[in-house]
Amino acid sequence: MTTVTKLAVTGMTCGHCVSAVTNELRSVPDVQDVSVELRVGDASLVRVISKLPLAEAPLRDAVDEAGYEVTDVDVLENAVAAESAAQAPGRQAHRMLPVISS
Repeated sequence: MTTVTKLAVTGMTCGHCVSAVTNELRSVPDVQDVSVELRVGDASLVRVISKLPLAEAPLRDAVDEAGYEVTDVDVLENAVAAESAAQAPGRQAHRMLPVISS
């Protein structure tokens, strides 16, 4: 089973920010991978991949150590199935769009 912990992180604006947060989170025990989606004008989305659910406090501490703040946490257990289900409506809608040729 794979777990994805999604963190909303404020203040991240550049590649240096991404590196700082990624390096700190990778130092947390049991973290397998980290990915970051920078968002302008909103909290950036940081995904932390692990085999089992992680305690929230060490993740918050790692982000804090990098100089940023976690504003929200969402944990998806059995993340492959959860991510697939979350994307299904978009895939369905995409298939239903009409093709217009000129």
